[in-house]
Amino acid sequence: MKNGQALHTSPYVTQIEKYADSIKQLSRTFLHLEEKKSAFSNEEIEDMFDRTKERACKSCEKCSWCWEEDFVHTYQMGYEVLSAIDHYGSELNTETKRKLQQRCLRWEAFLQEMLSAFHDARQNMMWNNRIVLGREGCAVQMDTFADMLRSTAKELEKSLFSDERLEKKLASHLKKRGIRVLYSSFFLNREGKYEVHLTARAVKNTCVTIKALVKAVSEVMGRQFIAESDQAFMLGKEYQTIVCMEGPVFYTLYGVARIGKDCNKISGDNFMMRELGGGKLAVALSDGMGSGEKACRESTLVMELLEELLEAGFPAKAAIQMINTTLVMGREEIHFSTVDLSMFDLYTGECRLIKAGASSTFIKKGNKVERISSSSLPIGVMHSIEIESVQRTLEDGDFVVMITDGVLDALPVGEQDLLMETIIGGTTGGNPKELAHHILEQVLNWTGEEPMDDMTVLAVGIWNCQDTCILGTDSV
Repeated sequence: MKNGQALHTSPYVTQIEKYADSIKQLSRTFLHLEEKKSAFSNEEIEDMFDRTKERACKSCEKCSWCWEEDFVHTYQMGYEVLSAIDHYGSELNTETKRKLQQRCLRWEAFLQEMLSAFHDARQNMMWNNRIVLGREGCAVQMDTFADMLRSTAKELEKSLFSDERLEKKLASHLKKRGIRVLYSSFFLNREGKYEVHLTARAVKNTCVTIKALVKAVSEVMGRQFIAESDQAFMLGKEYQTIVCMEGPVFYTLYGVARIGKDCNKISGDNFMMRELGGGKLAVALSDGMGSGEKACRESTLVMELLEELLEAGFPAKAAIQMINTTLVMGREEIHFSTVDLSMFDLYTGECRLIKAGASSTFIKKGNKVERISSSSLPIGVMHSIEIESVQRTLEDGDFVVMITDGVLDALPVGEQDLLMETIIGGTTGGNPKELAHHILEQVLNWTGEEPMDDMTVLAVGIWNCQDTCILGTDSV
């Protein structure tokens, strides 16, 4: 692989960069369109006056005098009425109403039409501003997407390399095992780990498992490889692309304990775990507003969107911000959800904790417990939010414990974090499921009552593979 040459002029990289530039330009165009309005334009005010003149004054005997000879005072009176409506509502203030009664023979009709015109114009302004906000939200989404495309293009350009000698050696070695290779490509990811992408099929009636193919690749490369998750078990007669990656240094196990408010079977808390490329693992917990079915739908939507975006390659913070914009756009009412995301690097043991309105997270190292807190807002409240993150290095046997607000809120105010640290630190054993259930049981025993809110405890343990690939239903 030392003979491999980096491909710095890949047409695919160039095309991706062109896509990114186009999306950036489209984003700028969106932002330079009509802006939010906080006041009526002169044309809108003129329309209000014309509407009032036509509907309230046209049949009045003094119409021509008011709107022609004495138009200056009429307009001045109209501005005073609009100002009073803006400040005091339909009742106006006593002084403005008195002046209108003295000047206008049909003051009631005049006021009614001005109120109606003002209401319609304000409604139009509200809809206009909502469209502007939606457009700004789309611009933010496109800008984020363009940045991700550029980042992907740069990473692809750096990681992709060619090695004809290695390609021939790999194809020859696999052919002896009944595998025909159509195309192969090699990558060196940002963690310094190799990936091999093979487009291959089984020869004739040969039965070849993906496990056997990966083992053969490992023999040629001189490194321990594993197959990317969610791939077929067998290599068929049709060509398919298999991704082989260097095995991670760490593996994880997780356990969950949860209970709904008042012991309800439906909880507003939801979680997800997703293995990502490059030895990354995403574990997330979301607490929807309130409890029951409505909260469950909200948190489920958040988790599904987050999983989709992370799997597509979006950076964690960008993914959360895009979901936030999606939730805010086009909604009359506020529906918020918390996001508590832990990103594990199974090559290095690094864990990045990213929070948006989420409760504290606890890291257990033996008998010592560290609390990670956040003061950020949940998603779905504002168009732009601050998303906080911290990074910690985990070692063999460490645990990350994520909880929802309902767990901490069940403990005495002022002592919640300290008591939770004591509960977590006092647990023994290395089973995440037992740890999660023990924590929840201890909290419920402390209160002695039915849960006043949805409660979820999610525990993730990390261990060193010790040069052995750990696979199974309990590991991720």
